[in-house]
Amino acid sequence: MVPRKDVLLRVSDLRIEGYSDEKWVEIVHGVDLTLHKGEVLGLIGESGAGKSTIGLAAMGFARDGCRISGGSIEFDGMELTTTPESDLRALRGSRIAYVAQSAAASFNPAHRIIDQHTEAPIQYRIQKRVEAQEDAMQLYERLRLPNPGEIGFRYPHQVSGGQLQRAMTAMAMACRPDLIIFDEPTTALDVTTQIEVLAAIRDIVDQFNTAAIYITHDLAVVAQMADTIKVLLKGEEVEEAPTEQMLDSPKEDYTKSLWAVRSFQRPQKQRPSEPDTLPIVSVQGIDAAYGKTKVLDDVSFDIYPGMTVAVVGESGSGKSTTARCITGLLPPTKGQILFKGEPLPPRYQDRSKDQLRQAQMIYQMADTALNPKIRISEIIGRPAQFYGGLRGAKLKNRVDELLDLIELEPSKFYNRYPPELSGGQKQRVGIARALAADPSFIICDEVTSALDQLVAEGILKLLDRLQQEFNLAYMFITHDLATVRSIADEVVVMQRGKVVEQGPKDEMFTPPHHPYTDLLLSSVPEMDPNWLTTLLEERGTDAIGEAADV
Repeated sequence: MVPRKDVLLRVSDLRIEGYSDEKWVEIVHGVDLTLHKGEVLGLIGESGAGKSTIGLAAMGFARDGCRISGGSIEFDGMELTTTPESDLRALRGSRIAYVAQSAAASFNPAHRIIDQHTEAPIQYRIQKRVEAQEDAMQLYERLRLPNPGEIGFRYPHQVSGGQLQRAMTAMAMACRPDLIIFDEPTTALDVTTQIEVLAAIRDIVDQFNTAAIYITHDLAVVAQMADTIKVLLKGEEVEEAPTEQMLDSPKEDYTKSLWAVRSFQRPQKQRPSEPDTLPIVSVQGIDAAYGKTKVLDDVSFDIYPGMTVAVVGESGSGKSTTARCITGLLPPTKGQILFKGEPLPPRYQDRSKDQLRQAQMIYQMADTALNPKIRISEIIGRPAQFYGGLRGAKLKNRVDELLDLIELEPSKFYNRYPPELSGGQKQRVGIARALAADPSFIICDEVTSALDQLVAEGILKLLDRLQQEFNLAYMFITHDLATVRSIADEVVVMQRGKVVEQGPKDEMFTPPHHPYTDLLLSSVPEMDPNWLTTLLEERGTDAIGEAADV
């Protein structure tokens, strides 16, 4: 734990209300926290615990539909609850910065990344444009972004999700703020990139004596970052303690339950022994390109009925691009994709309605995958209506059934809009939307990355139950090797657009490994506060980022 220094942020009896069903309801109930300069406070808890709401309140900000209804928020002697909005706007971005969970939903798609990065230091007269751009490139290099002198001049859609998340982290650091709120900053990152970002964040905090609130559901990550951990549940504090004490001897039963998750691991299935059994999906030697840039090179693997194939690799390895080829969003330039032994038309526009129905996708970024202006019932109901022809009472019953499946109470969520839901709740709506089409094959693109570990385990159990009940085949795109261990039958490892290793899960997790697979396995954080420090010392500064994405 860091030595006691000057108090930078003191929150007392914080109360926040949300507007629901035409009335204000308290959702944060009298939370206190104290943060000193150079200290990192970890906020953990399951989806809906109030972590992000409290983090935003530390900036004197409440989302639409919420309001700070009581308590005190004192930042460096300023009472933010009574500070004029114009002064708060001047504070945000310069002295207090925020790193959002979903970079894809936070960047303006119409402006280059570096223009958005330099906006704050130029506006607050900290740097001139040339200086701000040079500093941005140095931060990009520190965060191990590829081509740091060039990548900032791309638009957000021209980089991977992991690269965009690192660019947002760099942007938050642009003005060297006194306080940074990190809201799940490594959720979208693969394990090797996560190490680089965590190391860079710790370096910034140490070098500039920056305080931070680190919001996460990943207990192993918060163990590396936080001096103190505060556990939250339904807007209330459960307990708070220095990190090592919290890890070694949590007091409350709820905290102990967080420490005990990820016990789920279903038996591994083997490929069908019958020689005439066809794969649901067979990817055969496909190449793909964005413009003139080749991004997939001779990718091949099979997915059989009732089985789960996990496709793993760092950001930019080609995992999601392969999924885009399977769904027809990006036609391969070579090779073919078979569905139940029959070639699929390369473009989704040329596929039949039944071919489209049978292959569904659950997207990584629920914030960008759900229309914020459409009610949850309509989002889930549209596929059931389009593919199943359901109307009226039958459609409502199907939506209610799907909401029950994803553990969202129909009476409470049927008429809500996506912005009224937590990140985890929105992701579950995405799962229900895919199930509504009654598919035989689902691509799960990082479906648990936005969920806390308790909810993620529930989702994995749910997906496993659905797989057994309907003989579903899954392609699991993930950087979370704990998820791979829990649910996969076979593993495909990708690097720079190629398959470097594949096979049954038990073989893939048994040495010897391909060097790249070994790098991924050794990069999974452990529940040891000294794990990251030890790893950095073992690998050395030059080795960190050697597997950087393309």
